[in-house]
Amino acid sequence: MQKESLTALARHHLETASTAPSGRSAHTIYGGHEHVLRQTLIALRAGSNLDEHENPGEATVQVLHGRVTLVAGETRWNGSPGDLMTVPDSRHALEAVEDSVVLLTVAKGN
Repeated sequence: MQKESLTALARHHLETASTAPSGRSAHTIYGGHEHVLRQTLIALRAGSNLDEHENPGEATVQVLHGRVTLVAGETRWNGSPGDLMTVPDSRHALEAVEDSVVLLTVAKGN
């Protein structure tokens, strides 16, 4: 059994993201390359983003803190704390409208 405090991790990674040149900080909470399921906490400083990239498998983004925008082509979805967004099966990006923390859950296909 593994237990993590998302609140404590979010606070720590927001502090790290605030001074990182990239404006972000991440920590894989569960999984990795040897697992199908992977959960990663991602903190983004306001105005920073995850550049457009391919979807590695089925994925969701749960907003824990702040406000983000998930972008796929011309389509944009706004997320606030408590929102769970399904990541489209296409190229997409994530933008931080304000200092934000999300939990990315990915189930990689075979």
